[in-house]
Amino acid sequence: MTSLQRGASRRTFLKGAAATVTIVGAAPFVIARAKAAGPLTVNTWGGAWTAAETEAFFKPFTAKTGIEIKTATPVSYAKLKAQVDSRNFEWDVSNANATEIKRANGEGLIEPLDWSVLDRNNLKVPVYENGVGSIALATLILYRTDKFPNGGPQNWADFWNVDKFPGKRSLYDRSFTALSFGLLADGVATDKLYPMDVDRAFKSLDRVKKHIRVWWKQGNQSQQLIQDGEVDVIGLWSGRAFDSIEKNKLPGAVAWNGAEIYNAYWYAPKGTPRKKEAMQFIDFVSQAKPLADLCKILPYGPLNPDSFQYFSEAEAKRMPTYPPNQKVGFFPDAEWLGPNLAKISERFAQWLAS
Repeated sequence: MTSLQRGASRRTFLKGAAATVTIVGAAPFVIARAKAAGPLTVNTWGGAWTAAETEAFFKPFTAKTGIEIKTATPVSYAKLKAQVDSRNFEWDVSNANATEIKRANGEGLIEPLDWSVLDRNNLKVPVYENGVGSIALATLILYRTDKFPNGGPQNWADFWNVDKFPGKRSLYDRSFTALSFGLLADGVATDKLYPMDVDRAFKSLDRVKKHIRVWWKQGNQSQQLIQDGEVDVIGLWSGRAFDSIEKNKLPGAVAWNGAEIYNAYWYAPKGTPRKKEAMQFIDFVSQAKPLADLCKILPYGPLNPDSFQYFSEAEAKRMPTYPPNQKVGFFPDAEWLGPNLAKISERFAQWLAS
């Protein structure tokens, strides 16, 4: 864990959290210019995620400012770059993990923060490069208890063990996440993941590849896979897992061992004609009450420590920043991943296609 990530983590619940989440766009330039007088468009993940943001963020923000919110999905780094390069803006504000923030900032794809709009004195969330902290998320193991009545995989070694835990599997189609889980399955300790032994990670992934039924790309897709019984065990976001169990009544249980925990950051794409409104939105959703409202719906960990006054102990236990959960998880190293991400992502895509 880098010093930068440790600094950010001190500002989270019970000294918790650290890096990572993701990004979309394309529409005619004339529309981008005209949109400057219209709604603010927020890039979001869809499904339960967008529904939660609508209640916690979008409706209250519009009520306070009069600025209408529209949404665009899905989130994609490639589309961020295409949008900025072409200046065809479909959306004005989005969310990314620290690794992507570092990469995008280095490529000049993000607007500098506007401190004439953002309230520096009251902004209690971490700021990383040109991203403003929002929540801590986790990717963990969720398994169906009707498929595994005696207990399912409790860590990534178990997830890889198809003999002991037979069943249909799914993982997130994101290079560094999959590589990290591969290393953990191969016996690497959580505090020894970085610098990443990429060759060893791919060798580990080779062992489980044929058992992965779906490499999911969107959050609502991951929930649907496990909900419909298309897969029996999956690596997915913790908020989605609890949403499935508690709201959709999925017979399921989670395992926090080896969970990837990371921070999500808000940012505005370089050149958006609605930068001021984007900064107003970012300032609003960084405050304690809106963040708490979001995390009551989707149990991620708010990066504003003042949000925790609104939670019960039972609610806090579902969050990535709850100490026992954080203790058995790990944090991606954005400083290492930043300059290496493009290369490992390309190799991962080729590996998937092979």
